[in-house]
Amino acid sequence: MVSDNTKIGTGLLFLGCVFLFLGVLFLFDSALLALGDLLFLTGLTLTIGVSRTIRFFSRRDRIRGILAFFGGIFLVMCRWPITGMIFQLYGFVYLFGQFFPIAAASMKDTPVIGSLFSHPSVERFFQSFGGGGSRRAPV
Repeated sequence: MVSDNTKIGTGLLFLGCVFLFLGVLFLFDSALLALGDLLFLTGLTLTIGVSRTIRFFSRRDRIRGILAFFGGIFLVMCRWPITGMIFQLYGFVYLFGQFFPIAAASMKDTPVIGSLFSHPSVERFFQSFGGGGSRRAPV
């Protein structure tokens, strides 16, 4: 059974991604980007829990990604949205890149876009982020 915190966290993660997308769509609107960042981090914390979030963001082997991600959030909040989003994108790929093959593998089972994710070039693209064939979540 999925807890209420996980359901709310998933909704906040989705809203955070929507606000980040709208912030980029509206020519890097810093208010939308900042709101998207806050919703994303809050949703992540509610989805996986406070202790796992702290453990995820305090690992020494991810320090470059952590500094880039949170530095990008800081730059967005200081109204430097383009530079901040570049830093955030680098940090996001560095931190969450191991999740991409897992997400792509689960997307293969969806009816509409499953065939797209089953294409060999798309599979190679997602495997290049790390994690290879392992199904273990890096949290």
